[in-house]
Amino acid sequence: MTKTSLADSLLALPAAPPIPSRAGGAMTRSLDVRGNVAEATINTAVAPRAELEGQARELLEQYGLAPSEWEVTGFRTSRWTMANGEEGVSARFSYGRVGTEAAPAAPDLDELFALIELHRASPITVRQTGEHAFIVALGDMQFGKIDGDGVEGTLRRAIEYINKAADALAWYRKRFDIGHIHIAWLGDHIEGFVSQGGANTWRTPLTLSEQTRLVRRVMMHALVTFAPLAERVTMVAVPGNHGDPQRFAGKGVTRYDDSHDTEALIAVSEAAAMDPARYGHVEFYTPELDEMTVTLDLAGTVTGHVHGQQFTPGKHFSWWEGQAFGGSPLTDAELLLAGHLHHFLHEEQGVLKTLARKIGERLGIRKRLRPRTFIQVPALESESTWYRHRKGVRGVPGIVIAVTKDGRTGPVEVIR
Repeated sequence: MTKTSLADSLLALPAAPPIPSRAGGAMTRSLDVRGNVAEATINTAVAPRAELEGQARELLEQYGLAPSEWEVTGFRTSRWTMANGEEGVSARFSYGRVGTEAAPAAPDLDELFALIELHRASPITVRQTGEHAFIVALGDMQFGKIDGDGVEGTLRRAIEYINKAADALAWYRKRFDIGHIHIAWLGDHIEGFVSQGGANTWRTPLTLSEQTRLVRRVMMHALVTFAPLAERVTMVAVPGNHGDPQRFAGKGVTRYDDSHDTEALIAVSEAAAMDPARYGHVEFYTPELDEMTVTLDLAGTVTGHVHGQQFTPGKHFSWWEGQAFGGSPLTDAELLLAGHLHHFLHEEQGVLKTLARKIGERLGIRKRLRPRTFIQVPALESESTWYRHRKGVRGVPGIVIAVTKDGRTGPVEVIR
């Protein structure tokens, strides 16, 4: 029996099987040639790989391509039962022209399927209550790129770290009464094809639909893992720069809330709505029309979410103050979660001395004043090869978990 890979399982489309020929034998063949890359698909009765590859090479020859000038770079196969009761097979061979640098093949993720199984660290059947919130914050998966350990490594970490966060929750509950679990998706979950003016296209072997499909499946895994564990569960997604649907002349041309990062969570929320008994207590939030941030109350801590491309490194508090001056919902935020810069940063500051606050004091308007906390999550991808060449620094992947209540956030832990 053919072994099912994690990639095949997570990227599977709800496509109908090919219509079989009642006479059996070879049914359909197709050939797709793009420059130095070709794909030959053979739908036929089950046969050994050598025989299927022979049919694929015959197909190359039929269309004027010398088989000796092409070498196999990838192979995928699937099976189904044909109308005549026989077993059919669909075989796809990827070819690269000999002597040229072919496009990277889609990643092979064999042996990883077990990682996506439902997390069963706790036998809890009653959703727990409590006054504290448990935060799981992650970002910059950038599914699709070949850098570092590629899609395989990033996918493995995403599932493993989400499972570790669920394990850590049981430990933190020995110290805090946690009744609210919050998962923050902080953007750049796909590599996309718009960054650097499309210069990253060759280094992105997954299609856009495959990238977003992986994001949805990982989000769904987090939903299934955490939904049974608390009375209130919330999930927030904000748009990252890699998630832009399109750009012209380097600029986005649609609304600021238009993003593959947020659309993935919207799709998960629609799936969850189909099972209100299991997921009716889960809340989903994305930015409002033409906005890029989400502000939400987590156990009395007003928490802002932003990807982080809006401010330069080290200037997060200055940007935050500017948002407060402009009347943004972030004005009252006591905790700001961000991604984008790929490394962990936890910084606290006393009450912001903003001009807006001073004006409010002069007008006799007094609000509850608490310290501000900024948490920047590390990336889940292992490295940006471009940045490594430029600075010599590799990534240190991870996600952040934290406990918060009434404006005070801590402990804060990085899961790696």
